[in-house]
Amino acid sequence: MRTLEEVQATLEIAKLKEEDLQSVTHCLSFGENVSSGDYCLMELDETLCKHIEAGKSLVIRGDKDEHTILCSENKTYDLKIADTSNLLLFVPGCKTPDQMKEASTDTQLVHAEIWGFSNCYWELKQQRPKLKKLKKLLMERPYEGPSLRTEEEAEAPGQMFSTADLLETIQASKEELVSHLKQIDACEIDGFWRILDFDYEMKLLGHVTQLVDSESWSFSEVPLTICLQELVGLEPKEMIEHCLNCYGRRYTADDGEVRFSLDEDKICRATAQLLLQNAVKFHLREFQEIWQQSVPEGISTNLDQLRGLALVDRSTRPETISLLRVEDLPEDTLERFNCLFSMREKWTENDIAPYIQDLCGEKQTTGALLTKYARCSMQNGSKVYNSRRPVAT
Repeated sequence: MRTLEEVQATLEIAKLKEEDLQSVTHCLSFGENVSSGDYCLMELDETLCKHIEAGKSLVIRGDKDEHTILCSENKTYDLKIADTSNLLLFVPGCKTPDQMKEASTDTQLVHAEIWGFSNCYWELKQQRPKLKKLKKLLMERPYEGPSLRTEEEAEAPGQMFSTADLLETIQASKEELVSHLKQIDACEIDGFWRILDFDYEMKLLGHVTQLVDSESWSFSEVPLTICLQELVGLEPKEMIEHCLNCYGRRYTADDGEVRFSLDEDKICRATAQLLLQNAVKFHLREFQEIWQQSVPEGISTNLDQLRGLALVDRSTRPETISLLRVEDLPEDTLERFNCLFSMREKWTENDIAPYIQDLCGEKQTTGALLTKYARCSMQNGSKVYNSRRPVAT
């Protein structure tokens, strides 16, 4: 190991003035059997540093065929290896100049041992959670109601997933996962997350809307207790309440009673999906007439309710409408645009916006996303967007 005199002699040879340097000199030496593969270095921002310092953990998630991501309790990060031309040394106990501000001004020599080294590190970038697979997994075994006996349910194809199971499979933080489960109207039954079979869901909704009609209730004042009492003979209370939560807003009235304000747009949207799911295309005018006749009396339908669910084609005669759910499109941004432009060569921003809105960042607009991934041109005085490159059909 070097002595202080040897360090001072080296400074003279390098023509460096000792007073221009820190008073503490670290003399580094490699420990025995040190290898570049002993440690992995990761660059953390201030938020993640505080997360680790608080004793919390970070989890790496991803199947063998997926790009690796890292999750905290509430955020998801892309995990990539970044190379550096400088050799990075892992030196426990080594102090930075800021940590030595109160050190003595006298020249000191500190011997430090290098535990590991690397010419690359893990770089993190916050990204959207990868939730596309979640609904697909749950739909492999949808909940079709209590009519199935326990033995039939046990023998049904498809796996069931608890929260712990999903965290092992889905590339998202726990907070993001649970939030999305609520967003897709999943419910927990016997410890497993399930999505209702659409036909069963519509059956539940039909019971509720028929009761509202027969009791002459306002759609904004549906009493929970009476609903459960009247419909318990038809379906389990838990399912009736789940249906009300999916299609309404829960609140407590002035008299202390729990009530629901049913969302008319959601009811119209679900009814439209029921009509469109078995048809390739529908004549638009014919569809609008049937759709209005199919919703409960007192509710009005309009095409704005179908954004992200159905696509209207006004270039044909007669005009048509077809089912196109945003959840069925690719999760990757470039793949999403390629898919959309393979369906339709040119899009208006109003038509394409519902199908790319979920790709936008917190401060990003659909217009900004279109500028990056599509080419804008004018057609009949209006802006239209088409692919930046040829798309295979």
